[in-house]
Parts: sequence; structure tokens; C-alpha cells
Amino acid sequence: MGWVAVWLLVMGGAGYGALQYAISQNGPAVLNAIDRLAGGARNVELVHRETIGTSPRQKILVYNMAGDDQPKPVIIFFHGGSWNSGDPDDYTFVARALVPKGFTVVLAGYRLVPGGEYPAMLEDTAKAVAWAKANIGRYNGDAERIFIAGHSAGAYNAVQVALDPQWLAADGLSSKDISGVIGMSGPYDFLPLDSASTKAAFGAAADLTATQPVNHVHAGAPPMLLIHGEQDTLVYPRNSRKLAADLTKAGDQVTTAYFTGMDHNAPLLALASPWRRDPQVLDTITSFVDAVLEKSAAERASVPVQG
Repeated sequence: MGWVAVWLLVMGGAGYGALQYAISQNGPAVLNAIDRLAGGARNVELVHRETIGTSPRQKILVYNMAGDDQPKPVIIFFHGGSWNSGDPDDYTFVARALVPKGFTVVLAGYRLVPGGEYPAMLEDTAKAVAWAKANIGRYNGDAERIFIAGHSAGAYNAVQVALDPQWLAADGLSSKDISGVIGMSGPYDFLPLDSASTKAAFGAAADLTATQPVNHVHAGAPPMLLIHGEQDTLVYPRNSRKLAADLTKAGDQVTTAYFTGMDHNAPLLALASPWRRDPQVLDTITSFVDAVLEKSAAERASVPVQG
């Protein structure tokens, strides 16, 4: 089913079920095309494209508002796809949702299976963060206000890199270089490996327990927002609940948002037009970022100046 047919079905009332079927067949490219058709460019433009590794999958796409040269907080978004599919070029609807809210958005890719087995996806995630830290100032992003985000497998990448220090350390960074983390529909506690995709991506790991974000929770982790649909049967909401409970126990800042009636893809779908007319997911993200930045600014202001 092509995206034009999907759009006609959506406009004709077949709606969400038809869209979910199309996404299952054609992936995020369908959603991206519908968003372009329904919402337009929104004055959002691609300002930089680069490949930061030897694989063409390791791509960086930077988006900003046309003509806006003010420094802005940065959101680096990592796509999902079970670690075996996905392309940042098919997720430009994420940039069209977030850039008008006052962000510089980086869509980052990573090596996929086969060839991108653990820990390649984490190495590439950390490399994208390091690239942004060193370069995003050239594109009106504030390198001191970097948030990392992802959906599904991409949420795993973002959360694991934020919690397990070895990946950022390999690029000369630490979790203190990240202002916050946004995980949508993420798998954070998925042992034993019970699907073909997880077995392919993680089956050769020498220590499977080390692959799980819940096993790296520690005091001092970056603030996290965990978004999950209550009807998610691909990555069950217990993943977010367990991680949130562990973060809270460690004394870390964690915000959760569980949406009744949403399944695995619905939080991502909510960032695309026309579904972002219901702003609950987008508002949750922007409110989290605003709260984190306000708290950080207040803490800096309260530190006495040494003379």
C-alpha cells in the first residue's frame, strides 16, 4: 500500500488502523510522507548533512527554523526499528514537530544488524553525541543544552549510553554532557532474549546482563522522561516502570508519562501531522525539557561566585 492510498484511507475514515497497517508494511517513510502532505515544511529546513563514520548508516541530519540564528537547546533523536531497520531521512517529521518548539534537532543514524550488533549501536550513539557537542554550535545549537531521545530501539540506545559510562567516555565525554534523556516505548529490561531481533542484535554479547539499561542505574544519572503507551504489546510498559522505579530509588530525576489507549507506535505517531493536533505527547516532551533547563539554571544561579 503506497502512502497516497494510506492518506486517502485516513481522510476517508479508515484512519488509525489503516495507518498502522501501512506503517507495518512500509515503515516510517509512510508516516513521513503523510506528515509532509498534511503539515507542510513548517519553515523547518535541513541545514547540515554529514556521515560521521565508515558506514553510510552513521549519518547526521541537522534541522533548524529558516532564518533563526538564535542558540537553542538541542534534541538528538535516534530512530527505532529493532536495530535492523530505520533511516534518519524517514524521520524528518520529528524535526518538523520539535524545531518549531524552539529546538535544534539532530536526526542520527547508527549501524544496523547485520554488522551493527551490540555494542556497535551504542558506539555510534555516543559518537553522535560527541559530534553534536563539538559541532552543533555551528548550526545554532547550544552544546551545553543537549538532550538525547529515541523511540523503541533508539530509546534503548539513548538510555543505555546515558547510564553506562563507558560509551561516552570512549569519546571523551560523560553523562554530565547530557542535559536529559527522552525515551519513547523503549526496551530497558528485556532478558531473556525472546525475539529474533533481540537475539540477532545481542545474542553474541559476552555478558548479557551488561546490555540492559536497568543494570546500569546509578545516582547522578541525567534527568529522564519515559513515555509509554499502556497498550504496547511489542515493548511492554513494565520496561519503563521498572527503569523509573530503579531511577527513583537511586535518587535520580525521572518523569513518566503512560498514555491509555496508545500502543507501541502511537507516541511516535503523535509527533506527525495530522495527529499532533492532539498535543499531549509533544507537550510532555517540551514541558520536561523546560523543567530540566529551569532547574539547571536555578541551580547555577544559587552557586556562590568564588572571588
